[in-house]
Amino acid sequence: MEKQINDFQEGERLALFALIKDAQVRTTKKGDNYLALTFGDQSGELSGNLWDVTDEQVQQFQPGKVIYLEGQRDSYQGRPQLNINNIRLATDDEPNQPEKYVEQAPESEDDIKTALRPFVMAITEPTWRRIVNHLLAKHGEYFFKSPAAKTNHHAFTGGLAYHTLSILRLAKSVVQQYSGINESLLYAGALLHDLGKTVELSGPVGTQYTTTGKLLGHIPLIDGEICATCEELNIDYESSEVVLLRHMVLSHHGLLEYGSPVRPEIMEAEILHHLDELDASIMMMQTALAKTKPGEFTDRIFALDNRAFFNPDDDKYEETTKNS
Repeated sequence: MEKQINDFQEGERLALFALIKDAQVRTTKKGDNYLALTFGDQSGELSGNLWDVTDEQVQQFQPGKVIYLEGQRDSYQGRPQLNINNIRLATDDEPNQPEKYVEQAPESEDDIKTALRPFVMAITEPTWRRIVNHLLAKHGEYFFKSPAAKTNHHAFTGGLAYHTLSILRLAKSVVQQYSGINESLLYAGALLHDLGKTVELSGPVGTQYTTTGKLLGHIPLIDGEICATCEELNIDYESSEVVLLRHMVLSHHGLLEYGSPVRPEIMEAEILHHLDELDASIMMMQTALAKTKPGEFTDRIFALDNRAFFNPDDDKYEETTKNS
């Protein structure tokens, strides 16, 4: 296979086809426009700036477009960066299908669907089960294709469903470990907590925030969907069951400054918040560590307080433990 974007090391020159994942017009201190671009393929992504950009280039190089790229991988302030030497749109006789450059979930869509079914069946409270089944049926096509984020964690095709499944697997372990947890409520909240991202995000190719997503956000969106479902199914959305389920999704970011209208005030909501944080953090660390040689630190991860993480040399660790 030809080398992909994250197979190149610092200082190495590259020439390849890639997908534009993001493109932002910015201005230098001198007042000149440039394009801050993020390129991606199935190995990950890399950012670079196109200086002295023309209006024609701004129109050409949009998210979702496949380009041919030449440059050199470098770093700036501890972060990997691409110095762009040449860039153009891929032609019709070149590999220009955007879907070929999008990362995929580590499990297939069919496997994720199969794994999710027991969790839905385990929701024994009838109101929660009706709402969950209705909303999964309504958003299912997008739910199993959508990323869980534009960047950071689970930002790949099927990432939303895979992130949800990972949280449910963690939730099952917590339920088995501790008594007094309402399993049905925890599972229902986990299944719905990020479902609003099917509306908030444009999809897995050149993922952008939709206008609705920017103005409302996925948390209010899914809360509104729950209320609309109650109207459609003739369920009292002020009943204690619905209020508890709404609290689960409204509070899952944990803090008001992180987008939750309320903080968790029931045990299941607090658990969901921490499991959501745990799964997202582990995915970000795994992604960074997979690109890092043993004995070295990852690039800094902005969403994890801009920390870098060390990748231990397992062979040296085993040798040390044997000699101790």
